[in-house]
Formats: sequence, structure tokens, C-alpha cells
Amino acid sequence: MDSSTRREFLAAGLGAAVAARFAFADTSDDLSALTLKQASDRIHSKKVSPVELTQACLDRIKTYNPKINAWITVMREKALAQAKELEKEQVSGNFRSPLHGIPIGIKDSIDTIGARTTAASAVYEYRFPTEDAEVVRRLKAAGAILIGKCNMHEFDAGATSAVSYWGPVRNPWNLERVAGGASGGSAAAVAMNNCFAALGTDSSGALRIPSSYCGMVGFKPTYGRVSLRGIIPFSWSLDHCGPIARTVDDAAMLLQQIAGYDHVDIESVDKPVPNYAAAIGAPVSQFRIGIPVQFFDHLDDEVARAIDDAIAVLNKITKGSRDVILPSLLRAGATGEIAAYHEGLRGVNGGGYEPSTARLFPTAPDATKAVDYIRGWRELQLIRRTVNADIFEKQNVDVLVSPTARHAAPTIEEVLVPAPAAGGGGRGGGGRGAAAPETPTPAPGSDTPSRTQQRDAEENTRPFSGYGLPAITLPCGFSKDGMPIGLQISGPRFGEVTVFALAHAYQEATEWHKRKPPLEADTKVPVLSKSASEQTGG
Repeated sequence: MDSSTRREFLAAGLGAAVAARFAFADTSDDLSALTLKQASDRIHSKKVSPVELTQACLDRIKTYNPKINAWITVMREKALAQAKELEKEQVSGNFRSPLHGIPIGIKDSIDTIGARTTAASAVYEYRFPTEDAEVVRRLKAAGAILIGKCNMHEFDAGATSAVSYWGPVRNPWNLERVAGGASGGSAAAVAMNNCFAALGTDSSGALRIPSSYCGMVGFKPTYGRVSLRGIIPFSWSLDHCGPIARTVDDAAMLLQQIAGYDHVDIESVDKPVPNYAAAIGAPVSQFRIGIPVQFFDHLDDEVARAIDDAIAVLNKITKGSRDVILPSLLRAGATGEIAAYHEGLRGVNGGGYEPSTARLFPTAPDATKAVDYIRGWRELQLIRRTVNADIFEKQNVDVLVSPTARHAAPTIEEVLVPAPAAGGGGRGGGGRGAAAPETPTPAPGSDTPSRTQQRDAEENTRPFSGYGLPAITLPCGFSKDGMPIGLQISGPRFGEVTVFALAHAYQEATEWHKRKPPLEADTKVPVLSKSASEQTGG
């Protein structure tokens, strides 16, 4: 074959390859709707390129971020440049990991070199880290593409993501509803196919609550499993970092790349990381399920029905379930740690906290007494040392199952605007608990709806952050008005494989994870009332 014929042959082959690629990916939406695993398989088989995946996500962000407000910073040029370099490696057959060429979102409390990290606060509006967080360094080494920084609840000080200097994150399933917090932007972005997965953080439910509210899979690993170095803290003793994704498989793939010992992080645990992919499809027929009865009080009726149905499915594929009791966390608070981090920030950039954040953070001397902090810290360490024996061994169970949140996502107005003067009644009394007692409306300045909503949302998630146990949420149903409901599964310390195995088995037995938000490009964004607007930025 002469040189001209060879060139024509190669050109024809290249043309056929390009045609085949675009025959598969005929629209940006087709690519962005892939699961992370599907996208990874296509990258490795060279059916799609990192640039195509990145552009598909950027197109979705351009269309839908004005509606959901999930992003604070979109790293368009950096992401495309990174994608082009990774595409060169793809062409040469060099793949760094299953995340090679996959666009990933990063919560805006996680440091990224050269891109601002603000914790959704005016206090840090001009903060540009000089180093990547350890989890970001690991993602880059794995070939993941950092597509942007996700909006969140300011400084993790709430469970709604309605309070942010850049305005509230809106739930893709209903723009009047909150996305959950504090990692609301990460969950909303994944739900709307703006990226294939995202990182969130969790100190009392901040990763699991938004994942539940947005119909996604969110995984909080064992405390110390993932490095926290380079992450703006809420509470050092309670913070965790983990993945938000569309499937259990995808969450396992992302956790695999960020887990591991970091000798510079004093909370990091030097323990080998197992192969989480091995848990996908592992047998669960011998699993014994524990039902923490205190997590079933005051459920919305629709949540109660969805969880009962989910437990019925789990009982069929395992050895069954039994009620268990979990240890209490009486003094294991983090008030002193919150005050310690924010002690020097109140005057920064005009002291620009959003109103509810400023009210939440402790300032009184008795809120940060060393003796109280030390007692709480010692209690926390003792519980974490004994939790495996007290829960799983003594009560003869392998995993715990409960609702992730007791109610579906509330509206943004509900969490930002003061309640009417008349007293309010408790919400529904379905499930295993009795009806909620009547709760008087807080006096002006004594409490806020957002704080009440935060406590309410975190009732079922906060203990697992205290215990330091791995916990996942995944969709298990919908309310009558179309809002997702989440199922929470937890396992022993460093029992991520067990949690993944049962979560995947449930996912395979149901169809809930396949539903998509109804948000369209022409959907109008509801206007906040003046009272609500005054409580958040944007």
C-alpha cells in the first residue's frame, strides 16, 4: 500500500470512528445522562472522549444552573484543558483509573488550587487556596475532571442549602423546595446530569440529607477513612467526606479513589482500603438487619409507607430484620470546635455571614467551655471505640436500616420565613412512632424556622456521624407530590463493603433510582418573597 493510499485508508477509518462515536452520542443530553460506570466503560472502550463528556456536562450546566443554582464556580476552561490532556492519554491507551476523563463536581468547602473555595460565604468570597485538598489531589491523580465548585449551605451551618451568599440551591424535583444541606449543590448538580458524581461533606447529615431530598445516592464513609485535609470544617470531630452519585455502583467507584491513609491528617486511620467494587453483587441472603426504633418516630405518612415497603423488600433478600436500640450521644457536641474555627473570621470581609448563620454560631463564653468540650470529646471517643460491639455484636445484626429523613424536602419559604403567630402543630405521625407533640411558634430572636428544620432533618442522620459509622442513602420511593424519599443503610466501622452490598442488592430489586427530575429548560424559577430574600444571598 503506497503512502497516499495509506493516508486515505487511515482517514476513512478515522471518519468511520468519528461517525460511530456521534452515532452513539447524538446529543449532549445522551452523554450527560449516562451513569458514571457507563461513562467510564465508554471512555475505556474509546467510544466517547473526555472532551465530549465534559462539553455535555457544561452544556447542561449552562441550561439548568440558572434554575437550580447548584454551582458557585464553573471551571469551564480548566476542565476543557484537563479533558484534552486526558484525551491524549486515552488515545494512547493510558488510563489512570476508572475515573479517567469523568467530570466530577466538588463542594465549595473543599480546597482547589487556583479556584476559589468560599464555603458559600461572603467571608471567603476572595479566598483562593494555594494547595488542593487531599481528596482533590487523589481525584486529579485518578484522571477525574474537576468541572466546578458546588453551592452549599454557608459554612455547613444548616441542612437546607437555602442559605448561601450566592442564593439558595433549588431542588430539581420542585424548584420551590430545598435541595437539602449542607451539600445541596452537589446533590442537585448530579441529579440534573451536570456532572457524573460529586463530592460532599457530612458532619450530621450534610451529604445524606441532600442526596435523599434530590433522589440520589450519598455515602458517608467511616470516620477517618477519607482525608479531611484541605476541607473547611464544620466540626473536626464529626466531619466526613464522601461521594454523591446516581447509583450505588458509581458511589463505590468514586469512594475507591478518595479513600486511604493521609499521614498529615491527624484523624486519618491507617487501614487498608478494600476493593469496593467487589461488594457490588455480593450475596446478602445471610445479612441480619437491625431496625433502630427511635428513628421511626413522627414520620410523614408517605415516608413511613415507603420505608415499610423498602424493609419488606429487604426482608425477602436477607435473613430478615429485628428492632435494635442505639446508644445516645448526650454530650458529644461540637460547639467548641465550631467556635474555634470561626473565632478569627467574624471580622473578615466585613464579617459577612448570612443572618441565620450569624445567629447559629456560638459566641457566648459558656458555649465553648473547655470542660464541656473535653467531656463531650471523651464520650465521643468511647462510643466510637465500643459501637461495633454494642450495636452489631451484642444485638446480633450486620446492618442498620432506617429512613434517611423523616419528611420530604420542605419549601425554601418554609425554612427562611418566620412562622405565623399562631402555634403550629406537629407534622404527621405515621410509622412506628406516635404523633408529634404540638410545638409553639418560637418567639422572635429565640429560634428560627431554618434551625427547627435543621434539627428535624438531621434526627436520623446525626447519630451516625457521631458514631463514625459508614452510612448510605438511596431512593426508596416518592411522596404524592413527587418528592424523593431516602432509605438509610449503615454498617459497622470500616464495614463499607457490607453497606455497599446491601444497598446494591436493594437497588437491583427496585426501580426508584431510574426516575429523573421533571425539570425542563423552560421551567420558570419561583420568586422568593422579600422576607425570604433577606435571609439569603443571591
